[in-house]
Amino acid sequence: MPEGDTVYRLARRLDAALAGSTLTSTRFRVPQLATTDLSGYRVEEVASRGKHLLIHLSINESRLPSRLCLRSHLMMEGRWDLYQPGERWKRPAHLARLVLETQDVSAVAFEVQQLKLVPAEEENELVGHLGPDLLGTDWDADRAARNLLNEPHRPIGTALLDQRLLAGIGNIYRCEILFLTRLHPLTPCGQVPDMDAVVAMSYRLLQANKDRARRVTTGTARTRDPFWVYGRTAKPCLRCATPVKLMALSDEFGAHERDCYYCPACQKLEE
Repeated sequence: MPEGDTVYRLARRLDAALAGSTLTSTRFRVPQLATTDLSGYRVEEVASRGKHLLIHLSINESRLPSRLCLRSHLMMEGRWDLYQPGERWKRPAHLARLVLETQDVSAVAFEVQQLKLVPAEEENELVGHLGPDLLGTDWDADRAARNLLNEPHRPIGTALLDQRLLAGIGNIYRCEILFLTRLHPLTPCGQVPDMDAVVAMSYRLLQANKDRARRVTTGTARTRDPFWVYGRTAKPCLRCATPVKLMALSDEFGAHERDCYYCPACQKLEE
């Protein structure tokens, strides 16, 4: 699943291509929006909110909603591509869920999920449940730490993936944050020695990678090993050489089961 920095970079790319332009044609390929036509709307901004992509639209016609918000989520397989008019798509047409066209560019959403169009004043209904965005203007480290500590019995390894607590962390960052703060994934949030340090590390990693084409947590972009533990099952820990382990992690708080990589020597579970 894409991390918050992926959606952040995508929003910037789409914003550069679409913002300020008027839509000349739109084609929705999802049942609930199949008859929707946004031709004539101007793209005001494309922004990210956690892992959600938001396209803000406006029009100067009194008979229509003057301001709209279009939300999409990449989930596991989704992506947006940009094409010149008439250019052949790189992916099969049957995977396209939305096509937005201006005079100069076509933006095609393939396999995106949670497509929803609402009046701008209802945007909060789409993303208001999210916690502080690690890459957003609303970032609040103290609030994020409080959110994590509000569920003291919850494993930190699942809490970090809960977008309601803080928004933008996916599985790669979850594993790397836990390694760098020396926390076992099953450590209850209430037993984390320094939750502020966990939040600070989360912010540091996403901020460091938000403009990188290649995500790295171990050093420069040219490093051979970009991650400390993620994807390194049975390989030696880059810090202590102990074989990295893998566990499937979920909990009663509703977290989906996800693979979690960790070093059993560097990340010991305290009794």
